[in-house]
Amino acid sequence: MTERVRCCVAGGGPAGVMLGLLLARAGVDVVVLEKHRDFLRDFRGDTVHPSTLRLLDELGLGERFARLPRGVLEQMHLRIGGTEIAEVTMADFRRIPGRHKHIAMVPQADLLGLLAGAGRAEPTFDLRMGCAVVGLLREHGRVTGVRYRDQHSGIHELRATLTVGCDGRWSTVREALGLRLREFAVPMDVWQVRVPKGADPKQDKGVFGRFGGGQAAVTMDRDDYYQTSYLIPKGQDAVLRKESLAEFRARLGDLFGWDTAQLAAITSWEDVKFLDVRMGRLDRWHADGALCVGDAAHPMSPVGGVGVNLAIQDAVATAALLAEPLRRGRVTTGELAAVRRRRWLPMAAVQRSQLGEHAMLIKPALEGTLHADRLPVPLRLVRRMPFLRGVAAYLGGVGLRPEHAPPFARRSPSSLDSPL
Repeated sequence: MTERVRCCVAGGGPAGVMLGLLLARAGVDVVVLEKHRDFLRDFRGDTVHPSTLRLLDELGLGERFARLPRGVLEQMHLRIGGTEIAEVTMADFRRIPGRHKHIAMVPQADLLGLLAGAGRAEPTFDLRMGCAVVGLLREHGRVTGVRYRDQHSGIHELRATLTVGCDGRWSTVREALGLRLREFAVPMDVWQVRVPKGADPKQDKGVFGRFGGGQAAVTMDRDDYYQTSYLIPKGQDAVLRKESLAEFRARLGDLFGWDTAQLAAITSWEDVKFLDVRMGRLDRWHADGALCVGDAAHPMSPVGGVGVNLAIQDAVATAALLAEPLRRGRVTTGELAAVRRRRWLPMAAVQRSQLGEHAMLIKPALEGTLHADRLPVPLRLVRRMPFLRGVAAYLGGVGLRPEHAPPFARRSPSSLDSPL
């Protein structure tokens, strides 16, 4: 017997689980397929921005989220230079309007667990772990569902009125649709590594960056360790891994002032994870019966940590625009195209900002041409005019055209069942 649903979502990341939750609250039967068996990953985006915090409040989940272990980031600091040092506060979230004047630093697995738990309280929500989409079903040129492999390697077919690709920068759905990314050149890839906290209570807290002397890195204080992104020139991973690991540890020590005991925890190159940075966008996000959102439609640079939050905003817009067409059992290509029109401006604005930061900060830092006594003009302006730190925080933390939970998805905390 063929299984049928109104919506099949490929990918159980933030966009996919959020979309599944919102559609289920609209009464749409939805299946979310996630290829991994759990949400645990190394170095997924862990910053939850004010726009997402407000959305969680609107969904009745703010109080539950606040009980999760988390850090709070109110300002973003950079230290630039080698011998001479310039301190720059890039963004001050205390200056933005609204209740949430910070970024919450929460493991993505915890956020996904919260959203999935809320979804499971809805009778039309079905999250299937260990299930990977391997192809699309088509009839008369229209996408009519997916073929997927379960955790026991069994192959199944799932018919759907709409298939949504929320499966990230290497999207299977996007490739199967034949949609081509317009890619942007990026100057870096990223090494990601954990460094234990030292005994010195004066060591930096929050999120902070170091740029200069031919190096660039950003790290996040995760209570008992630093989650660190060390930037390397694009395409140089294999070459640089031929160098001494001790030399890499020494460079981290020079950048952040970490002692040898902390850095000894990096015992092999296996501890240094590689992120192949890809950035681009689709000119068209849909085909008849299918849609791509989040990184499947516009893979983002890791700069600013905005990718997760932008993907969640895409999911909210998708649910608001398509819940009613899904309820009536037919979604037109015009209705699918409306999602891209709604989300194009904020996506394009963020990518333009990221490309600007690549050119202003990351590329010269890696090339050794970024110096404390010759800061780029935008950084000098931010240092001299504190109100610009609030502008930067608003654009990064809230953004253009922020989405609100649609009325059908809103709940008060008291209306929800027992805590997840």
